[in-house]
Amino acid sequence: MSNPSLTQFKGHQYINVETYRKTGEAVATPVWFIELDDKLYVRTGAQSGKIKRIRRNPKIRVAPCDARGNLLGEWVAAQAHIVDEKTAEAVNQLLKKKYGLPKAFFDTVSRLSKAEEAVFVIELE
Repeated sequence: MSNPSLTQFKGHQYINVETYRKTGEAVATPVWFIELDDKLYVRTGAQSGKIKRIRRNPKIRVAPCDARGNLLGEWVAAQAHIVDEKTAEAVNQLLKKKYGLPKAFFDTVSRLSKAEEAVFVIELE
C-alpha cells in the first residue's frame, strides 16, 4: 500500500462506501472489499442502488468500518467506476480467498436467485 490514505484500510474486513442520490443525500453502505495495486475493489449486485448511484455520480467517500457500518477510521474522498469482466473475475477470486466460507454462501444465494453481479474500483483522491 504505497498510497498513505490506503494504510487505514489494512487489516479491515469492511469499508463504508458513501454514494450520493440525485438529491445529493448521502447513502453509506458497509461492504466487503479487497485492496489491489493501490485501489480498493467491491463486488455487489449489478442492480443495487450503489451501482446505480456510482454510474450517475462517481464521486464517493470511503472509510474502514465494522459489519454494521460503524466507522473505524476517517472518510476519504474517492472516485468509483465499474470494471470489465476480466478484472471482475480476478477480484472475485481474491474476495473468495479473503472471505472464504461466508463468501461461498453469498455466491450460492446469488447464483440461485440468478442475480447479476458487478465489481467497482475505488481510487482514493
